[in-house]
Amino acid sequence: MINDKKLIGVDLGGTTIKFAILNQDGEIQQKWSQETNVLDEGSHIIPDIIESINHHLDLYQMKPEDFSGIGMGTPGGVNREDGSVSGAFNLNWDEDKKVYPVRDITEGTKIQTFVENDANVAALGERWKGAGENADDVVFVTLGTGVGGGIVTNGKLVVGTAGGAGEIGHVTVDPHGYNCNCGKVGCLETITSATGIVRVARDMAEEYSGDSQLKAKLDDGDDISAKDVYDLAKENDSLALKVVDRVSMYLGLALGNMANTLNPEYIVIGGGVSAAGEFLLDKVNNYFIEYTFPLVRETTKLKLATLGNGAGVIGAASLVNDKGE
Repeated sequence: MINDKKLIGVDLGGTTIKFAILNQDGEIQQKWSQETNVLDEGSHIIPDIIESINHHLDLYQMKPEDFSGIGMGTPGGVNREDGSVSGAFNLNWDEDKKVYPVRDITEGTKIQTFVENDANVAALGERWKGAGENADDVVFVTLGTGVGGGIVTNGKLVVGTAGGAGEIGHVTVDPHGYNCNCGKVGCLETITSATGIVRVARDMAEEYSGDSQLKAKLDDGDDISAKDVYDLAKENDSLALKVVDRVSMYLGLALGNMANTLNPEYIVIGGGVSAAGEFLLDKVNNYFIEYTFPLVRETTKLKLATLGNGAGVIGAASLVNDKGE
């Protein structure tokens, strides 16, 4: 029997909530978004999501029974036993105050709801409809203000005993490196996130005496971004090239070790920093090849993400079929 019921994907972020109605093939048929209201300890967020879904179902003349389910990606820690979320600080959901989206959204919309961590959801989206080409074994790493990740093995998301699997940003790559917000030292995130790249540039500029536009900007006290570093490197700025080389080395090391451990078909790189494109990919791949052993080197491929901001709602929708089986 063909399942023609629809899916709803919700991508909950600190500033915006994105919604989409999709078919079983993961094609988006309707989409909309609204601002996230984080006031009053984030207590408006779940009611707002329920109201928005119900309003749009009315608008499109659809009923709860037209849907297989709702999937949602959320920041914070997800308790898969009771469907609760805690410690989503950008939503003002504290560690000691649990929120119950699975229970509340299911009750409020009359549609069964599933919830997963946002980085894992982006991984599922990119694996299903993006660069992962629906392969059984895919690792996704996102380079943004932090570094996140998700691992799919044998077609299933790897979550770990407490939900901490796939935290690629907290792999230690430099035991004598920068302090991380997690309390450790030398995490990948401290070097290869957007903020980490700027930190590396500032440190390297202090010791650099050559002619460089990047150094001049930093010496003048200008604010720079990771994009500035990559743009200048593409123009052969000598310091920017050195910064990019150092960042690429650490990312190639971490991804090489992921590949040596898991041997996925694809490692997909997404997030804002990945907008540097093939330039970034080529440089990381040079180190990736150096740090992988032959079998893995020949069978695991680095790729750039293709879905951009759409990965979240698509991956969230895929939770319905993954978890509803």
